[in-house]
Amino acid sequence: MSRLFQHLPSVDPILTALTDDSTLAALPRPLLRELVNEFLDIKREEIRSGVVSEPEELAFERLLPAVMAMVRVKARPHFRRVLNATGVVIHTNMGRSLLAPEAVQAVVEACARYSNLEFDLATGERGSRYSHVEELLCTITGAEAAVVVNNNAAAVMLMLDTLAKGREVIVSRGQLVEIGGSFRIPDVMAKSGATLREVGATNRTHVRDYEQAIGDNTAALMRVHTSNFRMVGFTGEVDLPRMRELGDRYGLPVLEDLGSGTLFPLERAGMPSEPTVQEVVRQGADIVSFSGDKVLGGPQAGIIVGREEWISRIKVNPMNRALRIDKMTLAALEATLRLYLDMDSARTAVPTLRMITAEYRQLRSRAATLRRTLDRAVGEQVETSVRRGASRVGGGAFPERDLETALVAVVPKNISVDELRQRLLATDPPLVGRIEDNAFCLDPRTLASDEYRLVAEALNQALRQ
Repeated sequence: MSRLFQHLPSVDPILTALTDDSTLAALPRPLLRELVNEFLDIKREEIRSGVVSEPEELAFERLLPAVMAMVRVKARPHFRRVLNATGVVIHTNMGRSLLAPEAVQAVVEACARYSNLEFDLATGERGSRYSHVEELLCTITGAEAAVVVNNNAAAVMLMLDTLAKGREVIVSRGQLVEIGGSFRIPDVMAKSGATLREVGATNRTHVRDYEQAIGDNTAALMRVHTSNFRMVGFTGEVDLPRMRELGDRYGLPVLEDLGSGTLFPLERAGMPSEPTVQEVVRQGADIVSFSGDKVLGGPQAGIIVGREEWISRIKVNPMNRALRIDKMTLAALEATLRLYLDMDSARTAVPTLRMITAEYRQLRSRAATLRRTLDRAVGEQVETSVRRGASRVGGGAFPERDLETALVAVVPKNISVDELRQRLLATDPPLVGRIEDNAFCLDPRTLASDEYRLVAEALNQALRQ
């Protein structure tokens, strides 16, 4: 055993060989040294356990490819690109919405250069970061004022903390939703300092339920859009115009949490009607909150729009500073909102909208192209076909709505479909799809055409393992 230990190469020659490789030369030398030592420790353990028993197995030339392979895997960033072939457009686990090229470029500029983040170019004095998007939001939604925080849960908490801390907010029992990660509206309300007053039954709530609950300690009436589930059958909720009448009668603000929220009228693309922010503002909500990185297709943000008298109070809440957005989010949001100044072009310019509204005919053609790409690359190792399937919007939006799509079904010849799926998680970049009817299925709805080659390379990597 001691003789075998003597045959292990030393660290420095391996480091020299690694830094001579163009793909590894840019890695920090301390990191390379740490990984080489880790590799050699593994070899020492293999000697002790008898896995390595011959000096030839420890030859420098024989170990070097293994060291390089390990370093490439270990040195990769933990947070990295993934190929999304699941067909879920707003995939929460994969970063939700993709930014438009204009938004990406705006983020690059914000990161690489100084900016007028809080600098008023007209006066040369300190300015407000919200001024970069407030006018756009007001123009698009018809609201009087706007403010943006880091996500919609923060937006709801901030508006409740500002308007209802220590007082009651009346909400229909059927609207007390839970979003991802077991995060519930009642929990957000409790953290804000407001007291939840539930009214109505699970399936039906009437105007009289709200009216009977109003008292001296009532601060607001609140509606929560149930974007991530639907109740059908004997159901009923108080619509916003009637809620507005009730608020006016008792001098109470009406708050609307739209959750996902949309600026684009999706019925134009044959989707079920979903209330737009513009409609909710027009129907009389005093404050509306919604997400920036869901159907809107921008960066993670919680957007609050509404009447000036209420928004101005939210802006000066000390909690607003703790929840404010940074310059990168602000740049991406402004660039995204500019695209909505022309709703017809927004459908194709905003990647999330483009993917959601893609038609089956287009997807069938793209699936055929993807299949041909795969057949050329790995055709001898898999069987492929194009089949009809379903995509989903994701992000808690349109839970009952499937989007018709065309899938490329891949069946490996020498390994199981489950094994293929697992191997694809380790490719560079990883490829994530879904298994249906004993085939690994790829949905072109969530793949860009310039990613087809990467999909083929990932399959090739997985099948060679």
